[in-house]
Amino acid sequence: MGNLMSMSTDLGWVADAMKQTVPWVSTAGVEFVEVAADRVVCSLPDAPEQRNHVGGPHAAVLFGLAETASGAVGLASFAAEMGRATPLVVRSEISYRKLALGPLTAEAVLSRPAAEVIAELDAGTRPEFAVKCTIRNAEGTTTAEMTVVWTLKPTVR
Repeated sequence: MGNLMSMSTDLGWVADAMKQTVPWVSTAGVEFVEVAADRVVCSLPDAPEQRNHVGGPHAAVLFGLAETASGAVGLASFAAEMGRATPLVVRSEISYRKLALGPLTAEAVLSRPAAEVIAELDAGTRPEFAVKCTIRNAEGTTTAEMTVVWTLKPTVR
């Protein structure tokens, strides 16, 4: 079990970094509920101006919530590599399971050990890693699932 002080420190650092570097995160109202190196949970309040024609959050908002959580996983997992590589999305796939209504959470989980990704970067390749995301409503029902594949693009010096 990790030190609670370091977890709260990590939470503040990742949340602040995401909000500073990705203005959409603050604009949309995304909050960071839990942050660990391989798992992040974000929340999004129910905002009438972000709804679709059936009263739930627009698909773009669901996508953005999960993508934001996945990006925070990448930042938390690979913070030490940011001086030599830039995280970029390669591809994403989302499946809508049930009508999403009300406030939502997105849980994002790194799909393989960070050490494997770092070893590939060390070997001179451009590694890819998937982050699995689950979007749930306030009752905990899964409303969408998404996989975001990221790469760490080596910085050209």
